[in-house]
Parts: sequence; structure tokens; C-alpha cells
Amino acid sequence: MTTIGIAQWLAAVGEPDRNLRDALTLVDELARRGCDLIVLPELWPCGYDPATLARDARDAAEPLDGPRGRALAAAALAHEVWLFAGTVPELDGNRLYNTALVYGPDGALRATHRKTHLYFPLGEDTVFAAGDGPTVLEIDGLGTVGLSTCFDGDHPDFARTLHDRGARIVVSPCAYEVGAESWWDLLYPANALANGQWWIMANQRGGDLLGASRVIAPDGSILAELPRLGDDARPPAPETLVVSVDLQEGIDRAQREAGALWAHGR
Repeated sequence: MTTIGIAQWLAAVGEPDRNLRDALTLVDELARRGCDLIVLPELWPCGYDPATLARDARDAAEPLDGPRGRALAAAALAHEVWLFAGTVPELDGNRLYNTALVYGPDGALRATHRKTHLYFPLGEDTVFAAGDGPTVLEIDGLGTVGLSTCFDGDHPDFARTLHDRGARIVVSPCAYEVGAESWWDLLYPANALANGQWWIMANQRGGDLLGASRVIAPDGSILAELPRLGDDARPPAPETLVVSVDLQEGIDRAQREAGALWAHGR
């Protein structure tokens, strides 16, 4: 069994120090609740306001081995967890990337993924440089895990490429907007079902950001989900989801069912 923890909150725009404190507090909470795989959302260091994103991301940007990276590595090591630390504004020379980070239980940076499909309706392509494609990593006991950031997963070929590279688990940090709620509800269960993949998705919630962070099983069913914007009238506060699942059994079952359907179809 794997105990997954997801943190969902609305990061403060232009307040990277506060956002780092909030992120580390949520990591601490999820670790205390027994999680061994923790997922944070997209661009939590700078917040996500399209009108000021260029300035906010630049102000929060650091090299991967900067103070924020060292703090995240220390948290993963202190709790001996796999920390999928959402995405951060990564400064590489003069270029700015929207980069997902994965730290192992030893505190080492095990994988990075630079967002490939930048969400042009909100101008991300004018703020960030694009990555060069999907990313996978190997985790003992889980196998091949794929990384996808928000709009990456809106492209079915991206999910299929992760599948072809062996990923049966995909972790996706997001800042997914309310205006695309139908995409969230249709595309991602379809990705999971079509590719026999778990999708573990952490979203921001508040402002124009939807929430509804979730774990989707390989049969396309929603195993667990946090509230979405509009589910209650209270101002969004940080929320956490903890769920224990047998990821391998779910993958095996999906493969058996797909094989049976294929055999029947033939």
C-alpha cells in the first residue's frame, strides 16, 4: 500500500517566503499523517495571477539548488518521503522555466520536468521557456512514474507517450482554472482509462483556480477528491487529502480488464 498525500491551497501572489512556509507546513502535516508520497500544486512559490505572472515568477525564481530547493530537500529527508514538490519558477541562466521537482526520501533531487505545453490562453508562453517533452523516473516498489504539469495532460499524446515509456502512475501538479472545469472532468479520467494509469493531481483552489485535487484510478474512476471552487461559501483554506491505495493492484486489474476486452473484441 502507498499512502498518498495531496496539498491544495491558493498560494499568495508575490509572496514566495510565505508560500514556502505554507508548503513546508503542509508537507509536515501530511508526513505526520503517515503519507509516504506527497504532492504539491503548480507554481505555489509565486502564486498564479495571469496579469502579474511574469513579474511574480521572475521575483520568485531560483536555481534548483537555491535556498528553496535546499529547504524542500531537507523536508523530504527529515520525513523520509517521496516529495513531488509541485512546480517552481526555475532560473537557468537568463531563462525561466516552470519546473516540477521530485525529491527522494534521502533528500536527493531525483527528477525534474520542465512544463512542455505552456498555457497560451493565459500567456504562459510569454513568461516561461518550454521544456522538451515528457519525463519519467523509477521508484522502487512503484515502478515507472510519469510527470505532467497541468496543460501537458490536456494533450492525449502526452499521456500516451508517458504510457509508452512505461509510466502507469502519473503525478500532475496544476493551477487549473475554473473556466476549463469540463476539461478537468472529461480529459483526465479519459487519460487514466485509455492508458491504464493512475493520475495523482494537485491543484490550487481559489480565485479563478478550480481545486478538485484528486486521485484517478486506471479504470477512470475518481478514487478521492478535494473540494472544488463553489462547493462551499467559505474562503478557501489549505486542504489536504490522504488516501492509501494499492497502486500495483490497480494497474494489474486495469491490464487484466483491458486484456479481456481486447480478447472479447477479437
